[in-house]
Amino acid sequence: MLNAREDPHYFDFDLDRGIRAQVVEKLEQSPRLPLEKSVGPQESGVYALYFKGKLVYVGKASKGTTKSQRTLRERLNEHVGKISARSNIALGDVKCRYLTFASEWWVFAAEFALITHYAPEWNTSGFGSKVPGVGRPGTARVSTWDKLFPKRAD
Repeated sequence: MLNAREDPHYFDFDLDRGIRAQVVEKLEQSPRLPLEKSVGPQESGVYALYFKGKLVYVGKASKGTTKSQRTLRERLNEHVGKISARSNIALGDVKCRYLTFASEWWVFAAEFALITHYAPEWNTSGFGSKVPGVGRPGTARVSTWDKLFPKRAD
């Protein structure tokens, strides 16, 4: 008997690839907006940040299924505050795109798909809220993002 990979009649639908293709296409069709206070809706969704035209970060905001219960607007506003307080980066050099979904479940699937597709450099640099770094208990680690864009001295 043939195993599934050898059987020319066997088909296994690649749901991850299907989701990824659709989410990437829709994100790339959405307009790039300046990253500024009050950008984005008071809804759950995914977003991408672009620095000098390059996609550098993908994130999510899920008001119904995460502890923080943040909306896209709240999450993007957090990034506005963080970037505004840094050297070597200007808020005017950062743009964003976002997508909203009918179901909270799709927020997680879409974020995973976009990170898998783009492999954005800031997602592993310490930019996001869940990467260990200075200020976290038990560590004095300085993230790559903090080295590139140190806090302003003013």
